[in-house]
Amino acid sequence: MTKTKWTVDPTHSSVDFSVRHMMIANVKGAFHQFEAQVEADPQDLTTADITFTVDLSSVDTRNADRDNHLKSGDFFNVEQNPNMTFKSTSIEKTDEGEYDVTGDLTLNGVTKQETFKVTFEGQGKDPWGNEKAGFSGEGTVNRSDYALTYNAALETGGVLIGDKIKVSLQIEASRAE
Repeated sequence: MTKTKWTVDPTHSSVDFSVRHMMIANVKGAFHQFEAQVEADPQDLTTADITFTVDLSSVDTRNADRDNHLKSGDFFNVEQNPNMTFKSTSIEKTDEGEYDVTGDLTLNGVTKQETFKVTFEGQGKDPWGNEKAGFSGEGTVNRSDYALTYNAALETGGVLIGDKIKVSLQIEASRAE
């Protein structure tokens, strides 16, 4: 199969994250607004071109005060840096349907190279004849690498917010006409 253009179906996709809180638990959240430009053969991602953009103001941790704090200058600073972007630079097949997707992640005005594990979940046609493909992805990003250093020391030792952010993607894409 040759490379074709794909669009993310946001109603059947998700961008989720979790972070350590108070060194004893994990807090989860999601971004509800995102898009991607993908040109790929879903069954061989090694030649794919992927650009993924997340609207940081769409953060949702199920707590409005926390979400507003995340949007502030202490964290995402969405007024100056409204989006997080990822642009693939290399893709390596690691197993059948499994890939290491490396690229430039830009967050808070800082760009660093990151690698995410991506799995091709399958491909088929929906009841209306539209071609669909599914992917899952995961990775870990150190928020301090992106100058996201807000924190508070705990009386019992340690810090309020962990540095490692676990990212999880579930993507359903439609073949573009």
